[in-house]
Amino acid sequence: MFPLLLLCMCGLLLRGDAQDRASLWKGNDRSGRCQYTFTVPSPAESSCPQTGGPEMEGLKARLGLLEVLVSQLTAGDAGGPQAAGARAQSELQEALNRAVGERNLLQGEKERLERELGGLQRRVEEMRRETEKLRNRPCPPQTPMVPPSPSLQNSGLMRPAGGSSQMSHLMTRPNRQGDSSSLRDSAWQYGPPGFQELKAEVTEVPAPDGSDDNTGCGELVSVGEPVTHRRADNIAGKYGVWMQDPEAVSPYGPNMVWRIDTIGTEVRQLFGYEDMEQLSKGFPSKVLLLPELVESTGATVYRGSLYYQRRRSRTLIRYDLASESIAARRDLPHAGFHGQYPYSWGGYTDIDLSVDEQGLWAVYSTSKAKGAIVISQLDPNTLEVKRSWETNIRKSSVANSFIICGKLYTVASYTAHDTIINYMYDTATSQGKSIAIPFRNKYFYNCMIDYNLAQRKLFAWDNFHIVSYDLRLGRKQAN
Repeated sequence: MFPLLLLCMCGLLLRGDAQDRASLWKGNDRSGRCQYTFTVPSPAESSCPQTGGPEMEGLKARLGLLEVLVSQLTAGDAGGPQAAGARAQSELQEALNRAVGERNLLQGEKERLERELGGLQRRVEEMRRETEKLRNRPCPPQTPMVPPSPSLQNSGLMRPAGGSSQMSHLMTRPNRQGDSSSLRDSAWQYGPPGFQELKAEVTEVPAPDGSDDNTGCGELVSVGEPVTHRRADNIAGKYGVWMQDPEAVSPYGPNMVWRIDTIGTEVRQLFGYEDMEQLSKGFPSKVLLLPELVESTGATVYRGSLYYQRRRSRTLIRYDLASESIAARRDLPHAGFHGQYPYSWGGYTDIDLSVDEQGLWAVYSTSKAKGAIVISQLDPNTLEVKRSWETNIRKSSVANSFIICGKLYTVASYTAHDTIINYMYDTATSQGKSIAIPFRNKYFYNCMIDYNLAQRKLFAWDNFHIVSYDLRLGRKQAN
């Protein structure tokens, strides 16, 4: 009993001495539960050899979480942080190079636009100075009109066209500069018109010598200088075709002029002008939207219908101008199309339609003809082939062709300023021969030449310019 009592007394004495230095700590553990910690300082040791406690454990836990996050972020990098840094630097350098390249391109484009702007400003300034000069120039005195001599009146050259009291615009003779007296190029706006008309009448009308017959169907003797009627307004007019109906049908009169610009992916607009004067001014009275796209510059008009080749096909279309609808369509048998057998200038000119005194014609080639020109006379109503002729001249070796009085004529070059009409084929005799009639390409790129029966002239489209040529035919040979 005594030893037990002695032990209890020692415990009480120790407890009373330690209560003054004991502490109780309360806090949440790592799982979030409340935890009580009782701390009693050691009576024998002034310091522990190792430090620790809840704060240290919390720091260790947070460090463990950071290590896990770092390992997850760097888990996909095979080469570790250094490889990731190298790749990031490479990507930044590539983006910088692209930005520098784009900046250089923009700088170059800016410089080009500045040069163009400077050129335009210089042109505007030149035009302004020219306008001021023309405004300050005194008006020239008007030269009185000289009536035509009786010899000119009796020669038939001054005869009105279509029963009109005024001379037809296309019957005026060109002056030496190639301008018509009543239909000057749109760029020509100044000068004494009276002098120009007088010059055209006096110096350019050839005196009849009795050896020519310009009303019959003899062979072509000569082609006059080109007369410019209008320049196209935009790039769509670099190539085109223009025409008149020699047998016009109501509601359009005989003076109506038709035009198609043939550059573009949607070539289907047909412009109509009341007469040549309106064409020269650029004021169409009618614009028709064709139901099928047009191929190249081989279209023509005849008896109230437009005849043309459908794009990318050998199909011919007859479009009635009065009803504004397709009246007939038919494939031209075995004809090449879309660049198989064009003229030498290209332009998909595989099929060339034209009209003369004998009706409607098609000039083309076939694989059987091996690229040689084939001439076919067509029925104007059904587009059926009535008869065909095969020549000995390759279509791609000539620049263009036209038909007058059943005779095919070919032009040697479309770019040479001075070239020749070098070949003639007569369908009446089925014989061809070489010829050499001078012909001039005034603007160095002639893409369309056709005979106009209504005015007995050649119509042409030369590098944005609508031009015409006077003709002289020899006397018709007696059978």
